[in-house]
Amino acid sequence: MPTAPCSAGYNPDLGFAAGGGEMGAVVRGFDWTGTPLGPLATWPQSLRTAAGMMLAARHPMYVAWGPQLALLYNDSYREVLGAKADQPQQILGQPFSQVWAEVWDQVGPMLAATMAGESLWYEDQPFTLTRNGFVEHIYASFSTSPIRDESGAIAGVLCVCSETTGKVRQVEERLRLLDEIGEATRLAAEPATIMEHSTRLLGQYLDVTRVAYADLEPDNDRFTIRHDWRVPGAISTAGVYSLDLFGSRATSNLRVGRTLLINDVDRELAHGDGVEMFNQIGIQAIICCPLVKQGKLVAMMAVHQQQPRTWTRDEVALVEAVVDRCWAHIERVRSTEALREADRRKSEFLATLAHELRNPLAPIRNALELLRIGADRPGLKERMLGTMERQVGHMVHLIDDLLDIARISSGKVVLQSARVSLQSVAASAVETSLPLVEAAGHELALDLPREPVWLDGDAVRLSQVLSNLLTNAAKYTPQPGRIHVTATTIDGMAVIAVTDTGIGIAPEALEQVFEMFAQAPHSIGISKGGLGIGLCLVRHLVTLHGGSVTAASPGPGLGSTFTVRLPLAAPAAGQAQGDEHQAHTAPAHPALRVLVADDNVDAADTLGDLLQAMGCQVQVTYDGEQAVKAATAFNPDLVFLDIGMPRLDGYGAARALRALPALAGVKLVALTGWGAQDDRARTGAAGFDHHLLKPASPDQVAVVLASAAPASG
Repeated sequence: MPTAPCSAGYNPDLGFAAGGGEMGAVVRGFDWTGTPLGPLATWPQSLRTAAGMMLAARHPMYVAWGPQLALLYNDSYREVLGAKADQPQQILGQPFSQVWAEVWDQVGPMLAATMAGESLWYEDQPFTLTRNGFVEHIYASFSTSPIRDESGAIAGVLCVCSETTGKVRQVEERLRLLDEIGEATRLAAEPATIMEHSTRLLGQYLDVTRVAYADLEPDNDRFTIRHDWRVPGAISTAGVYSLDLFGSRATSNLRVGRTLLINDVDRELAHGDGVEMFNQIGIQAIICCPLVKQGKLVAMMAVHQQQPRTWTRDEVALVEAVVDRCWAHIERVRSTEALREADRRKSEFLATLAHELRNPLAPIRNALELLRIGADRPGLKERMLGTMERQVGHMVHLIDDLLDIARISSGKVVLQSARVSLQSVAASAVETSLPLVEAAGHELALDLPREPVWLDGDAVRLSQVLSNLLTNAAKYTPQPGRIHVTATTIDGMAVIAVTDTGIGIAPEALEQVFEMFAQAPHSIGISKGGLGIGLCLVRHLVTLHGGSVTAASPGPGLGSTFTVRLPLAAPAAGQAQGDEHQAHTAPAHPALRVLVADDNVDAADTLGDLLQAMGCQVQVTYDGEQAVKAATAFNPDLVFLDIGMPRLDGYGAARALRALPALAGVKLVALTGWGAQDDRARTGAAGFDHHLLKPASPDQVAVVLASAAPASG
């Protein structure tokens, strides 16, 4: 259709002022007679107003009017139309279904919904168009609003739209690069490999000079660039730096987890505020993304350009996305490695535990066989009994360490704190450890203050700390060696050091020795066994006392020193001397009647034999129901009850015995392998008077018997 020449100024036939760019002129000069809209003079005021507003807008818009949704559009919408815009006579005023026939199945329902009164919004909607002579896949964001005529009825649709193909393609490209990085690092087993692949792919995609990553020291300033990908000819930035030297802009952003963005170092930074450092390593533009954990900057990844560069929002978003993906992947790799390491150490621990528990069983079994076949040999009985006693003590020590670790890990250790002297703690620890030290042929030297050094703590646990350190030194020192214990006071702390001439510790293992189940590499043949939990137990117990423990060593083969620091007790007057440890082992009363119940027949019978040897009248049973029945006839003064018995457990048996009026004064003793505070509370609630850990020592049994003996008149 031919177009009429346009005239400047107001067109009374059109009803709105001249303007609207090229399309405004086209609309005013267009012959509308043969279109569904009809001549301009017949257009309702509502259509004229909508058309005028649309033509004056700079954003792509169109108006679809009337039952056939005849199309009007502005200059900006011509870009959406493509080559179709070159022939306006085939588009202006024509039905939308004809102009955009290829997408009518998508757009038709949208326009119908708007004509029914709905306002719609779509973002990045995909379309397949034929607008430039070939098929194109595009994306568009748009909103549609109903236009009402003079009567208030909906007569048309106003659409504000924009093509977003470029933006979506950039997003897709970014996603493709994340995918590439993910595939390249999928099988990577080390963080360094992940970063090498990621920096290369990111640097090549952005066409930059260099991509580097660094990790920070705990001081939140010193950082090390471990690796950088760079284009040929660019210098490497690998090395150690101070973050403060890069100026206030870098530090203020990175230390709080905000991306550092600089387009032109020389123009944006002042001299003396970082510009010199950036220039020194050839950086004129940078995007640097930080990783902050628990308020500390721990790592950074940066994109460098040796010339000024105006970074786009999409480029910044891409770098941030890649960095997020890298950190997440590295965390997964580290978590997986930590799980593997934990599993490996658990397996090693179980194997060591089996080995350590079997070791004492062999001499015990041999001693039993020798007693059976040669009991009449002079001195054999005493030697074999000594062997069995030592080996049982070793097993009890192993099990006690395991239970202590379990209690500490679950927060169930309660310290029995009292005023105690460092000297008494050291004496107790030496008494416990001296047999092992002497058996290994080592010399032990003590250098303690002459005046008492007072601590507030659990004497038994503190002695355990020092004993474990002495035992550890004896195990890992080749024969003959020297172990030196020194103690002093510094700044309100007692400082105890245990130094040996043993196998030493490599620098990288100084912290690892305190971890659960840790043993020095290649030390199994040198040490005298153990589960690798002694030093872990030491650290936990020292921490519970408000102190600290550290390890130091000049290196492998050069010995080591373990230093414990504990807070001194506040000064107190009238300190009683020699009252920290008093063992009270009273003899049994011959008239005591004792009932034993344990489903382990050997355990029940041997305890019964021990009690008889102590002068008691004893009856032995093997489950809870038997114990209750026997008690009614035996009328015991004291009952030892195993907790884990079949048919009726120790708790049930205790409640049943407490319900018998004839046994109102009986004393009940719980025998169990569980010794945490809540375990003791549970036995107390069930009516027990005493709680003994298996295997109970003869001294512990004697103390219980003494407490049950009637008072002498």
